[in-house]
Amino acid sequence: MHRPVYTADHDDFRTVAHNFVDRSLRANEENLLRAGMIDRAIWLDAGAHDLLGLHVPEEYGGAGVDDYRYSAVLGEELGKFTAGAASSFGIHVDCAAPYLVELGTDEQRRRWLPGFCSGEIITAIGMTEPSGGSDLAALKTTAIADGDDWILKGSKIFITNGIQADLVIVAARTSPEKGAKGITLFGVEAGMAGFVRGRKLDKVGQLDSDTAELFFDDVRVPATNVIGEVDRGFVAMMERLPQERISGAVNNIANAGQILTETIGYVRERKAFGQAVGSFQHNKFLIAELVTKVEITQAFVDRCITEHAAGQLSAVDAAKAKWWTAEVQNQVLDACVQLHGGYGFMNEYRVARAWKDARVTKIWAGSNEIMKELIGRDLGL
Repeated sequence: MHRPVYTADHDDFRTVAHNFVDRSLRANEENLLRAGMIDRAIWLDAGAHDLLGLHVPEEYGGAGVDDYRYSAVLGEELGKFTAGAASSFGIHVDCAAPYLVELGTDEQRRRWLPGFCSGEIITAIGMTEPSGGSDLAALKTTAIADGDDWILKGSKIFITNGIQADLVIVAARTSPEKGAKGITLFGVEAGMAGFVRGRKLDKVGQLDSDTAELFFDDVRVPATNVIGEVDRGFVAMMERLPQERISGAVNNIANAGQILTETIGYVRERKAFGQAVGSFQHNKFLIAELVTKVEITQAFVDRCITEHAAGQLSAVDAAKAKWWTAEVQNQVLDACVQLHGGYGFMNEYRVARAWKDARVTKIWAGSNEIMKELIGRDLGL
């Protein structure tokens, strides 16, 4: 089906993104899986091809593109490769960038953004805590003013890029008496005394991206590293979560569609009882259902991309896209494993790795249950 969301310029950019994925990621896939992270040389290659600072103004080293659809194209190409790579780069490009560009001071932008765009500075978002999960308003990490500095104490968990990050945007409680209205964002830099990286977490899937626990043991953060206004961090996070969610939706459906396409090729060739596995009526009907489900979901995501590019996507519609694509992705990949038979359970097959990678998409960026809660509240329930 034709997708009118993109123009010829977006198609040209897709070629650049696709070539990067082929050259730097797909060619090094086994090394990435063994290392458990995206090599810094690959980050630098992405930066050299203007893939990291898409929406960063040119004066700070970025491409200065004011069109979210370019991010969506990049997210699709990464998602077709692996959900892990899409996650690592997505956190940097789609999640961290808006905080630095929109909330950062000119001094912060000049200090951080050139390296952000070149790949010399890898970023992470420190929101989730061991006791909080999706409940960002209940975070326990604190920051206490001390002269011109803040003393940061607490921990974060499940932080994508956490092992390699040179800059972590950390949410901390600065005015406990204000509840959610007393949270502030800080730029914590590698090398700050008391900033300690815990273990690289042993995940079920997404082994090509690093995920860490982070500890802040009385880290002295200068006031010049406060991102945005003091006590306005929760509002800033809520304003920017829709982009994280639509970007996740873009990755999810691209990943599901790609693995389904590969599975269709497999069942055309794989023989059982003297005929192609895909020619059995049950499998034929199943694949017809899966293709239809993916294409209909893609149409809704494309509409969300268009609205977000125009600054019109609501938080509720982003929540719908996030939970539904995660659900469809998991349904599709589970079926693809089944269609591969025993081979679908072997790590050497992409379908098996994709199946494991996808499970977390129903949990992160706000669990699917939280997404439904947001939708239900919007309906007055």
